[in-house]
Amino acid sequence: MTDPVKITRLPSGLLVATEYMDRVETISMGAYVAAGTRHETEIENGASHFLEHMAFKGTQTRSAINIAEEVENVGGHINAYTARELTAYYIKLLKEDHELGVDILGDILTHSIFDPQEMERERGVILQEIGQANDSPDDIVFDHFQATAYPNQPMGRPTLGSEAHIRNMTREILQNYMHNNYAANNTIFAAAGNLQHDQIVALVEKYFKDLPINGRTSTVPAHYQGGEFREERELDQANIVLGFPSVHHEHPDYYAVILLSTILGGGMSSRLFQEIREKRGLVYSVYAYNITHQDDGLFGIYVGTGEEQTKELFPVLIEEIKKIQQQVMPDELKRTRAQLKSSLLMSLESTANRCEQIARQLQIYKRILPTQEVIEKINAITTEDICRVARQIFHGKPTLASLGPIRNVPSINNLTESLIA
Repeated sequence: MTDPVKITRLPSGLLVATEYMDRVETISMGAYVAAGTRHETEIENGASHFLEHMAFKGTQTRSAINIAEEVENVGGHINAYTARELTAYYIKLLKEDHELGVDILGDILTHSIFDPQEMERERGVILQEIGQANDSPDDIVFDHFQATAYPNQPMGRPTLGSEAHIRNMTREILQNYMHNNYAANNTIFAAAGNLQHDQIVALVEKYFKDLPINGRTSTVPAHYQGGEFREERELDQANIVLGFPSVHHEHPDYYAVILLSTILGGGMSSRLFQEIREKRGLVYSVYAYNITHQDDGLFGIYVGTGEEQTKELFPVLIEEIKKIQQQVMPDELKRTRAQLKSSLLMSLESTANRCEQIARQLQIYKRILPTQEVIEKINAITTEDICRVARQIFHGKPTLASLGPIRNVPSINNLTESLIA
């Protein structure tokens, strides 16, 4: 059987990867640039996100309204997002409009003009976005958590940028950042859907021909330090994130940690949800998560709770953290494996998800991971593996960020003592 995923590296160094899906009538495609918040200097903080906004504000041949209308005239959808290690520009269209998709993506990445008036307008939009985040405690607490885990380094800076940095962001800073990072050797063009690989390759070669060949992306190694952030606010709910250093993408324990986060707080059947919300009614929201980067990761637990409930919450939370280091039941592991495998297999049915997976796997692993290989790795994890990685993670130095009515939130020192007691 022919492999539906095909990969071609253009002479410029740009990688083109596609997956043929015959039972759909659409194509999802995107340009994934390996440049995000952690690649910015301090003065550039917010440049990746600012560029994401400016990409749709006009090129040498298209105005902002032209870009929007051309896509929506054919019923398509275009968008972008910024992360710590990449910026993605993606579009979804009917299969017969595939050339338009490649054309527009190539245009906004190689011929954006950064019109000064548009830039000032978008500066205002981003400042409003920052203001909205600051007014959303269950959102901004994660920025404080990140900054506390990684102080005074790119990995700890906000993806949106600070208000001061955005106000001082010049056209020259954006252009220099784009010139240094948006290059063929730093970009993957991925597509999934009802397509022909050779056609997509030819179109990418045509419409991305002006993309610089060599980028100069530099990555400052992440240096987890941990610590505490506290901000008292008059709110109805305390927003709390407790976290620990975790593993990177290619670590042998990657899948064990994913299973750990799911068992502990990954759904309605998870331990934290059942014990803290369902049995005790101490919170509205509680969950665990794991974020991986190229050189490290973060394991986090988020809780949204009332001031009085906080007193009872932390002893219960700490007890659950200790219990999972000692025992995981076979039925928990079986259920969690089923959750992860079904999520993986369901994602294969979406052109957008497949496009994203192809690009991310090539950026992280330099190859496409066969689905069966991933399933085998998930199946290989034992209950003992999960307890072992739980002990490794929860014995690490914690990071605690809390925002709201937090007088009953224990200090980081008291929390650390409780965790190791």
